[in-house]
Amino acid sequence: MFKEIGSVFSFLTIIPSSNSTLDETAKYMYLFPVVGIIIGILVGGFGFGLSFLLDPILVSFLVVTSIAILTGIHHADGLADFADGLMVKGTKEKKLNAMKDLSTGSAGVVSLVLYLIGLVVTISLTTGFDLFKAILISEILAKFSMVLLASLGNSASVGSNSSFIQTMKDKKKLMLAFLIMIIPVALLGETTGLVMLAVTFVVTLIILGISTRSFGGITGDVLGSTNELTRLASLMVFVSL
Repeated sequence: MFKEIGSVFSFLTIIPSSNSTLDETAKYMYLFPVVGIIIGILVGGFGFGLSFLLDPILVSFLVVTSIAILTGIHHADGLADFADGLMVKGTKEKKLNAMKDLSTGSAGVVSLVLYLIGLVVTISLTTGFDLFKAILISEILAKFSMVLLASLGNSASVGSNSSFIQTMKDKKKLMLAFLIMIIPVALLGETTGLVMLAVTFVVTLIILGISTRSFGGITGDVLGSTNELTRLASLMVFVSL
């Protein structure tokens, strides 16, 4: 099990812990919430400690920076590409090509700026152990949202996403991912955690609908976007309740 978790952790972060191939890692996508727990504990613990020393806005900035560094900004880049693809007028093929373009367009830049501002402002509204819980729960839900999206959606084009989507058609693996996710979310978050989970489902379904209509399915960038947007949405719920 440690090898499987290591391969997924290596895929979702910049920390090398496995030499597994992409197809091998895809088989263990249901373990994404486990990586969410690890990242949440690391970053949440970091923010919890800083909250006793610095102003909330500075803590929030450093927390967001640590998330970006630890995850290698892979999913944030996917959010930018997703926005660029949505803003292109024309066929699904043109939209897909816009997402694959290595350069980031104006839509991508604006979406990233708004996302990061939203993340910093939202996290700054909580401190102490609540900050730890918010980061941990939102990170678990962000990783689960990708599993859920892969289970529900179809691939828009053959690529790195295909093996993950194929793997998650196994409903037993989706159930395992759900069980891994729901235990810490329900225990730590209680009612708030369940509301955060409900919002995660809604956001994931909205992204699925938009992506299917615009691109004919989902891609790796869409999966990354779901990770980022559900993290922000669940954090907003936490600080609002």
